[in-house]
Amino acid sequence: MTSTATINYVEFAARDLAATKAFFERVFEWTFTDYGPDYSSFSAADAGLDGGFFSAPIANETSNGGALVVFFANDLDSYLAKVVDGGGNIVKPIFEFPGGRRFHFKEPSGNEFAVWGHPIENFGSN
Repeated sequence: MTSTATINYVEFAARDLAATKAFFERVFEWTFTDYGPDYSSFSAADAGLDGGFFSAPIANETSNGGALVVFFANDLDSYLAKVVDGGGNIVKPIFEFPGGRRFHFKEPSGNEFAVWGHPIENFGSN
């Protein structure tokens, strides 16, 4: 039975909607559907959860109490390189935590995200 109280959609502000879309297309291979010049959605098929970006002069950061959305990657180091090559800014380099490793980054509009992976000794396992 499907609950009606589950997380179904997430929206983020984007200072530069075009740059944010280009970043997620390049780094995470997402596709977007535009709804006018100030809104673009992504799908759960690409991102794991439906959502979108809207034009606004603000950004989501953990330093101001924002929620942290965390991606999973089997190869954390390659995703760090992809984020940097795609124009992301690393705000916390790879660090270990109980159960894995992760890094934090900001995409071109300034929203903070993280990517985590298994500890080195468990690399490749799910």
